[in-house]
Amino acid sequence: MLHYENEYVQYWLKNKIVHITYKKDVTIDLNGGIQIVKDRLKLHRDEFLPVLCDIRGIKEISKSARDYLANEGSTLVKTVALIIEPPVSELLSEFYLRTSKPLIPTKLFEEIPMALIYLDEFL
Repeated sequence: MLHYENEYVQYWLKNKIVHITYKKDVTIDLNGGIQIVKDRLKLHRDEFLPVLCDIRGIKEISKSARDYLANEGSTLVKTVALIIEPPVSELLSEFYLRTSKPLIPTKLFEEIPMALIYLDEFL
């Protein structure tokens, strides 16, 4: 299992799914968004993969970071399952989906096992 970490997130590759967990109470600006994508791409090795993204730790994210993650952040991604915790990350995620319009299929889940079932369909 490949593993990587930066000041914003922990990443690992398991069973051809990229797992991303945002650190607790993290704030992300555009530079953070750029670093997150750059580091994630190290796990892909030029292969399109599904992504499980646990965003429950995000405290704040700038509009420029949201837009970057929705567009350039979809590089080599087949689909994304966002792990949320209502009501805060759910509201943030729904706002993100409405305003940033990610280029790839993105679904919200409250439980990781259900998200993995969804992502398995894309393997």
